[in-house]
Amino acid sequence: MLNWLKNYRDTLSLLGGVIIGGIVGLFMGTDATVLQPFGQLFLNLMYMVLIPLVFFSIANAIGQMSSGSRLGKILISTVAVFIFTAAVAAVVGYLGVYLSPLINKGDIGHLKALMGSVKVEKNNTPMLQQVVNMFTVDDFSKVLSKQYMLPAILFSLLFGIATSTSGKAAEPFRQFLASGNVVVLKIIKYIMYYAPFGLGCYFASIVGNLGSQIVGGYVHAYVLYIVLSIIYFFVIMTIYAFIAGGKGGVKNFWHHVGVPAVTAIATSSSAASIPANLEYTRKIGVPNDIVDTVIPLGANIHKDGSVIGGIFKVSFLFLLFGRDIGSFSSIVSIVGGGFFVGAVMGAIPGGGMVAETLIVSMFGFPTNAIPLLLIISTIIDIPATLLNSTGNVASAMMVTKLVDPKITFTEK
Repeated sequence: MLNWLKNYRDTLSLLGGVIIGGIVGLFMGTDATVLQPFGQLFLNLMYMVLIPLVFFSIANAIGQMSSGSRLGKILISTVAVFIFTAAVAAVVGYLGVYLSPLINKGDIGHLKALMGSVKVEKNNTPMLQQVVNMFTVDDFSKVLSKQYMLPAILFSLLFGIATSTSGKAAEPFRQFLASGNVVVLKIIKYIMYYAPFGLGCYFASIVGNLGSQIVGGYVHAYVLYIVLSIIYFFVIMTIYAFIAGGKGGVKNFWHHVGVPAVTAIATSSSAASIPANLEYTRKIGVPNDIVDTVIPLGANIHKDGSVIGGIFKVSFLFLLFGRDIGSFSSIVSIVGGGFFVGAVMGAIPGGGMVAETLIVSMFGFPTNAIPLLLIISTIIDIPATLLNSTGNVASAMMVTKLVDPKITFTEK
């Protein structure tokens, strides 16, 4: 019993803070916002160290590589795994909305009445320019902002590659990167001492304010998303862990995924979950270079929960405007649109609004339907972040299976 408590001490402390915070939020309602600054303090501390963490983890991992072929294999395997898991998420999402349609006929009139209540500005940026903006910035100072994570990751990748290929002249800098990585991880450890209280306060404010948004025609969508999230988290991710390491991989995954999961639920932020994901994915036994590549990259472009959310949004509008979701062409449109919106558009800064606008324009729906989709984004944010974040842990294990098949993830 004592060993069990010791092994799961971090998870239990975070979970306890979140549960207490949730109870406080239920009782206090909107008054729980008074606790938000204490929770925001924790998030701000994590965000402050986020860019240094991403830079040192990626640049150090790649800079220490002596073989460029290994880096290429890691990146190719990562992309392949991300596409595979996103496709699985899309299928799960579609099966859910097909078997249990999101909208009851009695709610259609009420939902359409809401469409005129919010004005939304159009995004007229061409798609190619959006791709350029996704990966690059026009000033170095923006690389230091968490709002531009993909450019920061690209910069770190290039920095690591340059260090790795510069020979002996770069040896002092390689040592600096290794030392910097150790120091940043130590800072994360200090911040995590505050995590149970900080996350509890933040979650209390979320629960106190979110309840009023789950009303009317959205109740069924919310409940269905929760059910699919539970299935995906406990069943699909167990299958991923089994693919990566058999029974030992499953046991090791569930032994260590608790803290990343609780962090994702409490913060509703894939970025804020990166430190916990890095630490506990290493504990599972994933090699450092794979961890430091997959986790930061996955936080931006690998979003299984968002893919399911994309399926929900497209299906929601199909049903709202009387379109069939069971025909072959509709299946292709819904799955393809949801996959693209969730897996690709989530990487764009401010991508939430871009994604909603893309759905509306792609399928010819009126632009005043966008606010309805934004409400869906809000109410599914917490479970979606859980799948987005912890999915990176399982993906890192499968990437390891492709790159280092001899690793079995058997706990010692």
